[in-house]
Amino acid sequence: MTTTEARPDIGTGRRWAMLAASTAAQAASAVLVHGPAFLIPSLHEREGLSLASAGLVAAAPLAGITLALVPWGIVTDRRGERLVLLVGLTGSVVCGVLAALSGSPVLLAAALALGAAFAATTNVASGRVVVGWFPPQRRGLAMGIRQMAQPAGVGIAAVSMAVVADRSGPYAAMWVAVVVCALAAGLVAAVVLDPPRPARGSVAAPNPYADRYLPRIHGVSVLLVVPQFLVWTFALVWLVQDRGWSPGAAGTLVAVAQVAGALGRIGVGQLSDVVGARMRPLRWVTLAAAVTMGLLGVSAGLDLAVAVPLVVLATVVTVADNGLAYTAVAERAGPHWSGRALGVQNTAQYLAAAAVPPVAGLAVASWGYSATFALAAAFPLVAVALVPVRDERHLS
Repeated sequence: MTTTEARPDIGTGRRWAMLAASTAAQAASAVLVHGPAFLIPSLHEREGLSLASAGLVAAAPLAGITLALVPWGIVTDRRGERLVLLVGLTGSVVCGVLAALSGSPVLLAAALALGAAFAATTNVASGRVVVGWFPPQRRGLAMGIRQMAQPAGVGIAAVSMAVVADRSGPYAAMWVAVVVCALAAGLVAAVVLDPPRPARGSVAAPNPYADRYLPRIHGVSVLLVVPQFLVWTFALVWLVQDRGWSPGAAGTLVAVAQVAGALGRIGVGQLSDVVGARMRPLRWVTLAAAVTMGLLGVSAGLDLAVAVPLVVLATVVTVADNGLAYTAVAERAGPHWSGRALGVQNTAQYLAAAAVPPVAGLAVASWGYSATFALAAAFPLVAVALVPVRDERHLS
């Protein structure tokens, strides 16, 4: 259990340093978990795997992280964030080494799944650090910065792992994940402290799932995962196969798009602080995702030049919801339930995300990229009606 009193020695600079460390930890996790998507061309061409089989290898870390999120959330609620982060990042380094040395797609997938199970610690514990140390009127911005870590990590993987895999093979590319996870572990060890948490008292903290607010947010996030992971997984492959780009050029564009997506999360988080709500901006982002994916599908089918900037825009808008949903879940759950609630949030997302690469690979093989992009627009359209705008409480 973490301390029950505020720490008088923690100043603004230390809070922002812990935000930076939490962001680095999440970015490193994203490299390990989402980076394998950029190994798909190499697995397909060098290892002889079908597109669907290569997508299955890329989905292995999503399966591993899904199984571990709620257990790590429970441990975080009981033992604190710092310990959980250090254990998780250290385990990620070890598993990354095993993946780099594996030498076969089956062993690679197994090491990725286990490494992602350790990397799951950053999803719950780093978010708790931010929510615990920042006041409500700054959490949207702070969590937006922390949530930029995921697209930033994907961008790092796109510009590095894709190039290394093209030149030296998919196993060599895993050393990128090893290095970034080791660096993040050192930063966490240097600056992160467990945030203060009020005493439980004699009465158990109320269950935040007593109403439908949190389940509806989980549902919205699950639906929005489909276009997000479709673009993340297949944008590079689409640029290489359909547009004739080199892997290096395609990886660079994907990296730029991920940076733009990271900045978009910060902007949307700041917007939620300004309007004093998380759900209204979440609804706006959901509508934008539906429109953008529909336009991307049409333009890709017609082979229009605008399809390339639209895939960049799709990358931005399909990731913008995560920070809003994540912050809202942590705020409603409270300090004694937030680890578990964030674990449930991410578990639901990753269950959907794990299915996207292989299923989308089959869809692309059967119907093509344009139809698959267009069909993905249906998921955010359904999500619009689920956003619980009326049930949101005022920020306090």
